[in-house]
Amino acid sequence: MEPFEYERVSSTGEALALASSSGSAFLAGGTELLNWMRIGIERPTKIIDIGRIESLSGIHETPSGALSIGALSKLNDIAQHPQVMRDYPVLSQSILKAASAQIRNLATIGGNPLQRVRCPYFRADEPTPCNKRVAGSGCAALHGFNEKHAIFGWTEDCVAVQPSDPAVSLAALDAVFITERSGGGRRIPARDFHVLPGENPAAHHRLGSGELITAVELPRAWPKSAYLKIRERESYEYATVSTAVALELDGDVITNARIALGSVAMRPWRLDETERRLVGQRLGSAGIKAAVDAGLVDARPLSRNGYKVVIARNAVLRTIDTAART
Repeated sequence: MEPFEYERVSSTGEALALASSSGSAFLAGGTELLNWMRIGIERPTKIIDIGRIESLSGIHETPSGALSIGALSKLNDIAQHPQVMRDYPVLSQSILKAASAQIRNLATIGGNPLQRVRCPYFRADEPTPCNKRVAGSGCAALHGFNEKHAIFGWTEDCVAVQPSDPAVSLAALDAVFITERSGGGRRIPARDFHVLPGENPAAHHRLGSGELITAVELPRAWPKSAYLKIRERESYEYATVSTAVALELDGDVITNARIALGSVAMRPWRLDETERRLVGQRLGSAGIKAAVDAGLVDARPLSRNGYKVVIARNAVLRTIDTAART
């Protein structure tokens, strides 16, 4: 770990002022940044501890009826919040499937979606071709160990996947990341927050230098929603495939649907065609299976992960049933 300066701040303004210098990094729960520093992926020269900015914590309704979650809100606090459990069960479930209880007591909703890829070549102790580690060096996973890698949105420059569980449910809920930065903040849709390799193979997300997530906003309630995480072991494991589903029903007929897949691309992957075709379908009908199949026709499995397409299909069908019964 390289030497660095440490600054603790008590306001967003202080944090942004300090972040104007190059080589700075924000520290919240620290469950990701400290690990990156330990293995040499990140070498910040200045750490800005934002963990005591009170204005960045808490959950409240906005005047428009949206639910605003402060970026420093702890994952377990969000998952167990009565309004989240009632109106956004998919978010609560996805959080409770993430990491361990100990980590969720420290990790924040603003930090968790910033996780780096879990590709073994990206995290290797010895240098290997990886464009996210060294831009322009190639992608060793393309023809290497790619069992856990992408089936959507990949290019020959990068086939990694984004591993965050909450990010998948946030994408399905049409959530928005609220940011602040020098010169003004932004509203970034959760479904577009992460960058596909075709746009920039070295990038992980859309945040700029010195840009800080201050809140996550959920525009409307989806009480009929559910999250399913398929993984090799139930405890403390990243998803092989996950799915977040949110539905509106009129009796047993679907009138609105949102579906996102996780661990299949460098961002949560919305099944837009499936969502469109589900409208008007009766629960349990053959039309639901056809709608799910239509959303998967563009899947492009790699040499070792064709099984992910089958798992994704079955996971979506199962989660639709679960969400409908919520």
